[in-house]
Amino acid sequence: MSKKKEKEIDLNNLTPEETLKYEIAEELGLLDRVMEFGWKNLSAKETGRIGGLMTKRRKEQQK
Repeated sequence: MSKKKEKEIDLNNLTPEETLKYEIAEELGLLDRVMEFGWKNLSAKETGRIGGLMTKRRKEQQK
């Protein structure tokens, strides 16, 4: 079996949603791990926390 190649993360060319995800990861102190090992390295609890905060912020922006 071959490993799926991970694409290089370019923080300068992100969609607004990806930007929000990386900002939240940084606030939670997880950005270094994401940059080094990728999103797969995070636990379900950590990714759930990021997703929950993303949803909360999107709802606040819509108001």
